[in-house]
Amino acid sequence: MTQTGSGSAEQALNKTGRPGRTLWKAVSRVAVIAGIAYAMAAGYMYFNQRSFIFVPTGELSTPDEKGLSDVTVETAAMADGTKVTVWHVPPAAEGAPTVLYFHGNSANVSSRWKRFKQILDSGFGLYAPSYRGYAGSEGSPSEEALISDGLEHFDRMAASGTPVIVHGESLGSGVAAAVAAERPQTDLVVLEAPYTALIDMAWDRYPWLPVGLMMSDPMATRDRVGKIAAPVLIVHGTEDRVIPVEHGRRLYEFAKDPRQLVIVEGGGHSNLWSNGMWDFVLAAWVKWHEGS
Repeated sequence: MTQTGSGSAEQALNKTGRPGRTLWKAVSRVAVIAGIAYAMAAGYMYFNQRSFIFVPTGELSTPDEKGLSDVTVETAAMADGTKVTVWHVPPAAEGAPTVLYFHGNSANVSSRWKRFKQILDSGFGLYAPSYRGYAGSEGSPSEEALISDGLEHFDRMAASGTPVIVHGESLGSGVAAAVAAERPQTDLVVLEAPYTALIDMAWDRYPWLPVGLMMSDPMATRDRVGKIAAPVLIVHGTEDRVIPVEHGRRLYEFAKDPRQLVIVEGGGHSNLWSNGMWDFVLAAWVKWHEGS
């Protein structure tokens, strides 16, 4: 009787415990699947991160095709032998500066031809390199490579004796700030729709990823802009959906005087030029150089 009773109690315990074990196995299985999915997503983002930052598209047009017959297409060999394309024309007006133009992350240097026409129509010179890996240029882009190349481009311009405006558009704003921070002879820095850091943007967009450990190209403009000795002009639009206007405002706080922040009401990420961008640059040049 005792054995029979003991067996019944053991069977009852087994029946009671089985649902708990089943639930635990199910939870463990879900956790393993979720962990694998997270690791796969994180791995994909890590190994493909530069394809999100650098987006070269389209074929490189010739200046003649864009009505810029005065522009010369040059091939510049970088220190490591990589050859990149540069659109270049000296200033037409005596004493006018040359704009060292670092373009954004998409398309290519020839897609900025309307901007370049305004620059040249003002009598200014132009030196617009195509990034590594973009149309007309060899190699692969990275923060280190673009900044190193940018410093070489600046030195070529400085050697010609022309005053230099370093202009960075979107992605190029980080390159421009890094170059100007290392070259105190810069005459004016223009940051168009800039970011505090690419890693800051990644934190905002991918809070579920350990971007601080993963990101190869943090491009921390906020750490460099305060080292710039030249006047700094920051222009940002209130309706920028790519890089929020708060980035421009924060960079202005990090920058040293002389500095200027222009907020374009209703301006987006890609239409600042059609909302007076070049007029702001001209006014800043007159204010800090011709007017001094």
